[in-house]
Amino acid sequence: MSVSSTTLGEDDFAAIDARLSGTDALLANSYPGDDGTRQPVHTLYVPADRFDPALPARFGAEAAAAVSAFGGTRALADAVGLGHLADELAPLVDAKLVSEPIEDLRLDFEDGYGARGDDEEDADAVRAAELVAQAVAAGTAPPFIGIRFKCFEAPTRRRGIRTLDRFLTTLASKGPLPDGLVLTLPKVTTVEQVLACVALCEIFEQRLGLEPGRLRFEVQMETPQLIVAADGTVPIATLLHRANGRVSALHYGTYDYSASLAIAAAYQSMEHPAADYAKQVMQVAVAETGVRLSDGSTNVIPVGDAEHVRAAWQLHARLVRRSLERGYYQGWDLHAAQLPTRYLATYAFYREGFAAAAKRLDNYLHGSDATIMDEPATARALARFVVRGLECGAITEAESREATGATRDDLLRLAHPKLSTNLSTTPSPEEA
Repeated sequence: MSVSSTTLGEDDFAAIDARLSGTDALLANSYPGDDGTRQPVHTLYVPADRFDPALPARFGAEAAAAVSAFGGTRALADAVGLGHLADELAPLVDAKLVSEPIEDLRLDFEDGYGARGDDEEDADAVRAAELVAQAVAAGTAPPFIGIRFKCFEAPTRRRGIRTLDRFLTTLASKGPLPDGLVLTLPKVTTVEQVLACVALCEIFEQRLGLEPGRLRFEVQMETPQLIVAADGTVPIATLLHRANGRVSALHYGTYDYSASLAIAAAYQSMEHPAADYAKQVMQVAVAETGVRLSDGSTNVIPVGDAEHVRAAWQLHARLVRRSLERGYYQGWDLHAAQLPTRYLATYAFYREGFAAAAKRLDNYLHGSDATIMDEPATARALARFVVRGLECGAITEAESREATGATRDDLLRLAHPKLSTNLSTTPSPEEA
């Protein structure tokens, strides 16, 4: 008597498929993974009325001058504990301050701008849009640029929406919106505020003739109500899945969040245990959703006497590195003099890990070392690490190709398997 080699039939497979169809849809729609586009290493905030198309170059020159007054980039690298890499880092950072001193610039109509008369803020919103359009057309705008408008709490809601309206309407009248346009909604306390912003985006798209889904925005996590709501839920996770893909990033707000927990001003910091807890909740919430994370800022600015400048640079470099080690690949900067340590610490992070990551990638792709057996998930993480280093300028294309035996597009496909074979990403500083 013959024995069947299988027990299940096609009907059984179909029944399981039907049972898990909801899960399949959830994973595809709510957890699509990162889209492979470039993430800036920082966001620099400036009051909106201070912006002009020459600001990025001016800030780069101010940053370079501050470093020069200190004795040069090698001296600064040594002062912040990176002397062993000074010869590698100095030329890269010096070039970055000339070619792309700001990766992401936010024209601030919120705390950094303050309360002005309606006529003044209206005029500044229109002017900001006109100048952004000019900068994009002239090629002087950073890869990412946009505004932070006032929050949707009752006292500032209409003012924030009015500014957003004037900025977007004016910018759209100048031609296609910039590819790197970013909008930032601050001080969010409820999911409904996010849904209100989603509704506004839909209205703007319909009335300005924009492609559906064109407008997305960042959410600033600055209140404890987003970590735990009155009903015990975690709104920071809920809002991501109810915003129809409109939320592009979550940004941690160091000082508003700390103050809301009654932490004394002297102890408000990106590395306070309360900050780490909030950011870990954010990190878990965004996992595999494609939404990016940004850490906050330090308000200790490297200006003034030499001793303070040195201490402020050391603090900033340490905090940047700390964020990177914890999986926060972006942070806030508030002053031109913070740019040198932003890039020194960031470049050191990628260069210190590059050789080992490249060796393992070369082995994974080409079988060059039988002593290492990385799994696909690990290979994806290694490729993402190298790609991030390429995008910000910490690693050159030539170095990557020689060490991994792979092109940048090869690494992008490995890092983000769901990407189309026709890759289109914001170019790295080397390519720009």
